[in-house]
Amino acid sequence: MPFVVQHPLIYRFGPVEITGFGVAMLLAFIIAQLVMTAELDRRGHDAAAGTMSDITVAAVIGGLLGAKLWYVLLTGDNIFHRGGFVFWGGLLGGIASTFAVMRWKKISFWRIADVGGIGLAAAYAVGRTGCWAVGDDYGRPWTNRFAVAFPEGAPPSTVHNMAELFGLKSLENRPPLEVLGVYPTQLVEVALALLMFGVLWRLRKHAHAEGWLFGVYCMLAGAERFTVEFYRAKDDRLFGALTLAQVVAIVFIAAGAIIAASFRSRSLSRASTPGPAAAAP
Repeated sequence: MPFVVQHPLIYRFGPVEITGFGVAMLLAFIIAQLVMTAELDRRGHDAAAGTMSDITVAAVIGGLLGAKLWYVLLTGDNIFHRGGFVFWGGLLGGIASTFAVMRWKKISFWRIADVGGIGLAAAYAVGRTGCWAVGDDYGRPWTNRFAVAFPEGAPPSTVHNMAELFGLKSLENRPPLEVLGVYPTQLVEVALALLMFGVLWRLRKHAHAEGWLFGVYCMLAGAERFTVEFYRAKDDRLFGALTLAQVVAIVFIAAGAIIAASFRSRSLSRASTPGPAAAAP
């Protein structure tokens, strides 16, 4: 069965190496800031929009640090290893660091969070293209013409790696260096993140209290990750058939439902009412 073969996207300028992952991460944070700033402006919160640069810097630092620390806790790998970032760690780290900045700036956390979900969904769609670019976070073996092989992935999608790193012992009798086609879960997540962004963008003019839309984001993000995990090449199914990421996803879905219910209000909130500058077409 033929399959698509992916090769890493790497730019070299002398001794400097720029990967597709690095470019995607940079663009993800930029896009998140642009989306959130535009929505804050539309709502008439110019003062909050003016602090988005500080909040974005905090998100970059907290997100990358949280993603790396979560990876180290899961694998015991060296914290200075070039690769190894985990989404849930990055999300929690980013939320914690931006919350600290908002407290320091005396800005309402829920005001920023209500538009933050929209920006996070857009950023996630872009960020996952970086995982595709370096051949990371792919899925389980798949015999389909739409399967993708990662002979130079991180790690390569070989029989040996599937058996030793991801616990697929049923493959042990096959040649260890055989490259397998797998589910391109990175692209699936890009598509689902774009869908999630579309839903949140459509709901951005909601009439509920500030914070409601962030609750919706948590539910959608949890559902997206819970679903994709069934197809990922993983060896951390610590809760029966569920991975650790799926357990965290369930917690996020529940937390999102509580947040959305807590901020649900039929009265039009100031969060969703455009200010004078945003009222013009």
